[in-house]
Amino acid sequence: MGGLRMSNEQGLLLDLPARMAPGHTALLVVDMQNDFCGAGGYIDKVIGKDPAACSAVAVQVNRLVDAARARGVPVVWLRANYANASLPESMRAKLAERKINDVCCAPGTWGYEWHGVQPAPDEPVVDKTCYDGFVATPLESELRKKGIRSIVFAGVQTNVCVEATLRHAHALGFYCVVPQDCVASHTPPAHEATLNNVRFLFGDVTTLDDVIKAWAPAK
Repeated sequence: MGGLRMSNEQGLLLDLPARMAPGHTALLVVDMQNDFCGAGGYIDKVIGKDPAACSAVAVQVNRLVDAARARGVPVVWLRANYANASLPESMRAKLAERKINDVCCAPGTWGYEWHGVQPAPDEPVVDKTCYDGFVATPLESELRKKGIRSIVFAGVQTNVCVEATLRHAHALGFYCVVPQDCVASHTPPAHEATLNNVRFLFGDVTTLDDVIKAWAPAK
């Protein structure tokens, strides 16, 4: 009991309902773009993976976005811009090793555009040039100025940009929540591995319905 009292005195959010409370939570939508989600996009044509799961998750992401907007939960959008000149050397080297010359999510192309979702005019959109949405972006400052303590993650790919950004968020002290039916990957085992990592160490795994219930106005 002494440890619990100490934790409460430190202001920790000790259960999932507290961590998802609308007053200090933001929804972060990650990389819902044609090159990741669309037939004929980069994942489909260049990587050779089926993007169907990433396309289908747009339905759930939209439900989550609607719930956030209805409850006043800020929605922040991450968008990949992988024009080669912007990429870290480590990413460019990996692409060269695989002999990939195509550009993913190049601004001005169909692949860069949103897939099945759309930010509202007043919602911030943060472009990133690597898998981690916090590196060389204003994402942390956007969240801090809104008084955010917890982030609910949605989007793609679960095991790449969602996981990379979530791990950084955890290191920065944000509480991380993943509704498992609002994230997707073209590689199901990797998707499940990320969810297991989050459950074990980096945050909470829940469902869309549970988030919607947590954000419902008190009766």
